[in-house]
Amino acid sequence: MEFSNQFLAFWGAIALFSFFFLFFKTAPYGRYIKPGLGKTMPSRLGWIIMETPTVYLMVFFIFFYIDSMLLVQWVFVGVWLLHYLHRSLIWPIRARLKQKRMSYLVVALAFIFNTVNVSIQAIWIFKFTSYETSWLYSFPFIIGLLIFLIGMYINIRSDNILFNLRKQKGPGYHLPEGFLFNKVSSPNYLGEFIEWLGWAIMTWNLAGLMFFIWTVANLLPRAISNHKWYKENFDSYPDDRKAIIPNFY
Repeated sequence: MEFSNQFLAFWGAIALFSFFFLFFKTAPYGRYIKPGLGKTMPSRLGWIIMETPTVYLMVFFIFFYIDSMLLVQWVFVGVWLLHYLHRSLIWPIRARLKQKRMSYLVVALAFIFNTVNVSIQAIWIFKFTSYETSWLYSFPFIIGLLIFLIGMYINIRSDNILFNLRKQKGPGYHLPEGFLFNKVSSPNYLGEFIEWLGWAIMTWNLAGLMFFIWTVANLLPRAISNHKWYKENFDSYPDDRKAIIPNFY
């Protein structure tokens, strides 16, 4: 347990470093990929490779701890897979990624992060935290699950708007409108913030909190970069639209 706490502290330090680094160097994928970044692969394949560890490694941990798993832990696994089966398989199949490329470096770093993160979440849920069945009726679980589902809804609905935008207007980037796009530039990222805040609350352990911190560290700088990019590339971009938090930031 002491080693796990020390590792979480180390993992948190990396998140803090990444947070500040990404303000100066935007992650090279999507609209920010540039020549000279080394070998690339098709974005759809890269996305599946880097995201699927969150599914098959969670299944591996289930088999490892299955004899001691209780109902609450099964519920957590269900919530986890609800998000990641969509994120790792359904999203890249639905996304309009034809002819888009992704750097091997981005894929490798995301693969490493997801491998470490799913391992941390599984070990803390299955081994280091004790949950009685009554936890399912507790205030943190109910509120956390509700927040998670709201965040997932925001994330998926925002992605659907982006999918339909390209379907209606063709390849390239267009000005998204409707739903929370009228308030912020990246409501899909806002949805992920909310999701993993809900996860941190419902699991009520340091690993869940660390995942939320990592989500903010990774996506907040990118949301700010997206906001800046929209303002630079669309003269009609609404002045009252914020980067990530409606009416605030």
